Parts: sequence; C-alpha cells; structure tokens
Amino acid sequence: MFAVEPAQPPRFEHTGWEAKLELGFRKTGTRTVLVQREHTGPLRVQRPFYPEGEDLCHVYVLHPPGGLAGGDQVRVAVRVERGARALLTTPAATKFYRTTGRVAQQINRVSVESGAACEWLPQETIVFGGARAVTRTRVELADDARFAGWDVTCLGRPAAGDGFATGTYTSGFEIWRGDQPLFIDRAVCSHAVLSASWGLRGCPVFGTFVLAPALPRETLGVLREQVRLGDPAETFAVSSLQHVTVCRYLGGSTQRALQCFQEVWQIGRPQLFGRPASAPRIWLT
Repeated sequence: MFAVEPAQPPRFEHTGWEAKLELGFRKTGTRTVLVQREHTGPLRVQRPFYPEGEDLCHVYVLHPPGGLAGGDQVRVAVRVERGARALLTTPAATKFYRTTGRVAQQINRVSVESGAACEWLPQETIVFGGARAVTRTRVELADDARFAGWDVTCLGRPAAGDGFATGTYTSGFEIWRGDQPLFIDRAVCSHAVLSASWGLRGCPVFGTFVLAPALPRETLGVLREQVRLGDPAETFAVSSLQHVTVCRYLGGSTQRALQCFQEVWQIGRPQLFGRPASAPRIWLT
C-alpha cells in the first residue's frame, strides 16, 4: 500500500510479555461450537454468543491491558472447521505505545476450512507517536470458504496533539486460497509517509476491508452510491480484483472508517454469507 525506504520491517526482540490465543470452531449438528480456547498471558475470550442463531458463533477477543509496549508480542490463531461459521471482534481499540526502541508486534492467523465462513471485524489499531509496531494477518481459505475482514489504523492521536512525528508502523494483510495468493497488502509507515502527497496526504487514518469471494460487480456501484462521506478530505474506494472485493478508507476519523466499512458489510453480507447484517452487541455499548 504505502512504503518508504528501507521497506524491511524492524527486527523484533522478545523482551516484554507474550500473549497467545488459539480458538477453534466446529459445526456440531446445526450449531457452531467453540471447541478450542487456549490462552497464554493477558489474551482471552470469556464466552461465545449466539445473537443470530446457533449456527453462527460470535466471539469477543479481550486484551485487558489494552495495549502493547516495546518488546511485547501478541499471537492469535483461529481455526474455523468444515461448515462452521464464526464472527470475531474486539471490545476496544488495540494500542501500540511509545517505545525507547524495542518493537511490539501482533500476529494473527485465520484458517477457514471447506464450507466454513469467518468474519474478522476488530476495532481500530492506534499507533502512538514514537511507537515501533508490526502487525501481520494471514488468512488461509479452503476452496469454497468465505471470509470478510477489515483493518483500520490511526497513526498518532490527533485529538491529543500526537502527530506521529516519530515511530514506524509495519503491517501485512494476506489472503490465500490453498497455495494461491488472493490478496497481499503491505505497508511501512512513518511520518514521511503520513505527510507525503504520494502517501497518506496528512490523513492519519487508513483502512482496508476485504471480502472473499468477490461481490458481484453490480454491487460495487451500489456501494459507491450508498457509502457517503461527510468530509471532503476523506476518500472511500471500492475495487474488484479477480477473487476479492477490496474497500479502502483514507481520512481523519476511525469512527468514520468503521462506519463506512459497516455500511459495506450491511450491503455485502447478505450476498456473501446469506444473512442480513446484525451488529455485535459490543459495538452498541
């Protein structure tokens, strides 16, 4: 997406705490059951929810400390077994704090088996000025698996006067079907990228929403027509690649970015997953 030389991610040295969470979902009869829930450190889920019926399991991933300092590492692994359906979100933003030089990282891996469906809809990531942060998300899909997932990032904290004058943020978002890459997105962001006309144009918030398989082409026009922007400085775009639909947001508000993506989700979810959009209850609190 955006890059500034050198484009290599900073080297990670594990000197802080390490948190791991492994989740497994299985279809049992007509019900999707959370059959695996293993955690190490301050990362966990409390219990599954079924606000849309027993076939779709909602899970909220909790990280009580609320943020990562230099040297911390968070790993999340999700497996949705054959025919199961899962929706994962978070109750709050992920924060990367200022560091004296050590790197913090979050690694997510999502595996969706044949006939299964997964929705990966976390709250935003906030990268404090002076942070050195790395995030990587890899999604592996079986031939007929379905997936929708977004990633929203804010560089600095504009309301608090943090303009991300120093620090780096490196991200990767990949979707594979077998050994075929459907979508690979990588970014290396710094203040130079934030302020450059060829980069973020001074807009601290950017986001990507990917749906696989791709929505029908006629739906793209509906999305462009119905997703409205309230600020001339904001940009919203929809693209259709061979196997995925990609939506982008660039602007100054994480709330607006998430609102845009939720509007896309409301339109695209019935076509991709065969059910109307029903917001997780945690979004309403």
